Amino acid sequence: MAGKTNQPFITDDGSSSLISNKFGEAYHSRYGALEESNHVFIDAGLNYLLQSGRQQINILEIGFGTGLNAVLTLLAAQKSKVDIVYTGLEAYPITIQEAKLLNYPSLLGINEQEFTQLHETDWGVQNSLHDNFRFTKEQVEFEHYKNVQTYDLIYFDAFAPSIQKHLWNFPFLSKIYKMCNNGAVLVTYCAKGSFKRALKECGFSLESLPGPAKKREMTRAHKIGH
Repeated sequence: MAGKTNQPFITDDGSSSLISNKFGEAYHSRYGALEESNHVFIDAGLNYLLQSGRQQINILEIGFGTGLNAVLTLLAAQKSKVDIVYTGLEAYPITIQEAKLLNYPSLLGINEQEFTQLHETDWGVQNSLHDNFRFTKEQVEFEHYKNVQTYDLIYFDAFAPSIQKHLWNFPFLSKIYKMCNNGAVLVTYCAKGSFKRALKECGFSLESLPGPAKKREMTRAHKIGH
C-alpha cells in the first residue's frame, strides 16, 4: 500500500471523508462525517465544557486525521470567544492535496485557506490561527507522545478498536488519564464494553450518551479530582 493515496468519498450527510490506505478504514462514519464530528466532539465535548463558564480550554486530539474536528473547534472558538489551546496528534498525516479534496470549507461557509492552514502549518510549532485559538500538531505515534501540558478535553478519535486495539486498552488510557486535569472530559464515538471497563479501571467516571446517526451510543468520561 506504500505510496497509495487515501481515497475520498462522500458520506450520507454530504460531507467528505477518506478511506485510509494504511488501515483500509474510513476516517469517519459513512453515515455522516460532519454530523458525527459535531455530535460526538463539539456538542458532547466542547459545548458541554463551555457551559461551565471556562475562559480557557486545553484540548488534546488523538487522531487529527482530516482536520475536521480541529476546524469545527476553531469556528466554535471564534464564536464563543473562549481561549482554546489545541494539540492534535497524528502518526500518519494526510497530504495537502488530499485535504484540498475535502468539501468542509463549502459546507461550513469558510474559505479554503481557513481549513487548509491546519494542514500547512509546521509540525511541533504552536500557531495562533485566531486571537483565541492556538494550534499545535505533532506527528507522533500516540503512545509515544510526551505531553508538556495537561488537558481539559480529550477528543479520542483513533481508528476503531478492531484496527488500533492497543489504544483502547488500560495501559494507553491510563497514560491519557494522567494527562487530564481534574474535571477533564474525554469524548469518543466508541461504546465498546471492554473500552469502558478500561476507562473505569483508570479512574474515569462514565456516561453513555446517544450516538451519532445509526449508532446507538457514544461515551463521555470524566476525571473527578482526587
